[in-house]
Amino acid sequence: MPGAGARNPARGTVRGVVVPDQETPLARTRRARRIHRALAARYPDAHCELDFTSPFELLVATVLSAQTTDVRVNQTTPELFGRFDDPASLAAADPEEVEQILRPLGFFRAKTRSVQGLSAVLVERFGGQVPGRLVDLVTLPGVGRKTANVVLGNAFGVPGITVDTHVQRLSDRLALTTSDDPVTIEHDLGGLIERSGWTMFSHRVIFHGRRTCFARRPACGACPISAMCPSYGAGETDPVKAVALLKG
Repeated sequence: MPGAGARNPARGTVRGVVVPDQETPLARTRRARRIHRALAARYPDAHCELDFTSPFELLVATVLSAQTTDVRVNQTTPELFGRFDDPASLAAADPEEVEQILRPLGFFRAKTRSVQGLSAVLVERFGGQVPGRLVDLVTLPGVGRKTANVVLGNAFGVPGITVDTHVQRLSDRLALTTSDDPVTIEHDLGGLIERSGWTMFSHRVIFHGRRTCFARRPACGACPISAMCPSYGAGETDPVKAVALLKG
């Protein structure tokens, strides 16, 4: 079964789907958009699963979500934001106090340095406000394109493709890219999906990765896009058994 960083070895036609070496750019674009429509029907409530009430809270929560779950972050941030509700207060906080709050997330010392560092930069360079441009966001400590696109898409309404582990894995399985580089994947997907749909496409692919197309044993037999997927058969194909695997 192909992993997140492996290129899909399939060639030719699988269940009527033409895969990379034979699929034209136009055909791939049409298939990607059919996939998006099918995922929209399957996950009409897809959304960012991090809790936030401001761009600052979303920025911090996204940085904290590295190598842990959104659920765990959502359990931790109420106390953090209850004590430090803006960049100035978080930047000035006692690092040991912040570390104690973030300890359940793992890597709490590094995450404390990141969120306090980015808070300090927000105060010093941006007047305590989260900037609404990718070029500015990626200058903050601990913030890369993935985090920046999450913030832009969900706090500012600026379309962006978020290439997390789920989007990277599914883009490979669906043969929508031939790269394992997140920036290249972002650009490849952006060329297939209408710009206005970038943010929601990311949410829907992430929902699908968390609920159906798992890394170890995807529920192929209960997948709404199986007829468009060259990797069909990587997981359970029996419909009854596949349904039992679904989450959410």
